[in-house]
Amino acid sequence: MGVLDKISVYFESPWSWRDRKKLKKLKKKSLQTVEIRVKMDCEGCARRVRKSVEDMKGVTQVQVEPKLQKLTVIGHVDPDKVLHRVRHRTHKVVEMWPFVPYDTVPHPYAPGVYDKKAPLGYVRNIYDNPQVSSLARASSAEVRYTTAFSDDNPNACLVM
Repeated sequence: MGVLDKISVYFESPWSWRDRKKLKKLKKKSLQTVEIRVKMDCEGCARRVRKSVEDMKGVTQVQVEPKLQKLTVIGHVDPDKVLHRVRHRTHKVVEMWPFVPYDTVPHPYAPGVYDKKAPLGYVRNIYDNPQVSSLARASSAEVRYTTAFSDDNPNACLVM
């Protein structure tokens, strides 16, 4: 061993330049939660969907909920790439999760919001579709009737 070998030990880093390059790419992508709707009929389908995204770069956690037909991927990933990968590997119809919890929508039983195919406790996301969001707002007549019988209205007892 020469003098240069002994000196180079002090200047070596545990990270090679390739590892640093990969780390920079991961830092550019922020941590995201990607929710996808995939039709899963059995445990085999759920396993197939899980395995399609488990070995993707940047994925830290995968959750499959067969009853809700939902796949949740957490990690430093691009949502479009996850969607494409699941569609390509499983050959299933795949879409981004179109539902929101029932409590977040002001009028959950409006014509464009309520969906019979939605899982229990969920309704369609009206904020993504501007045509549906105009239908989901209450009209002035509906507001008058609901406030007339409200506990906040001091004149409500006169009506009743």
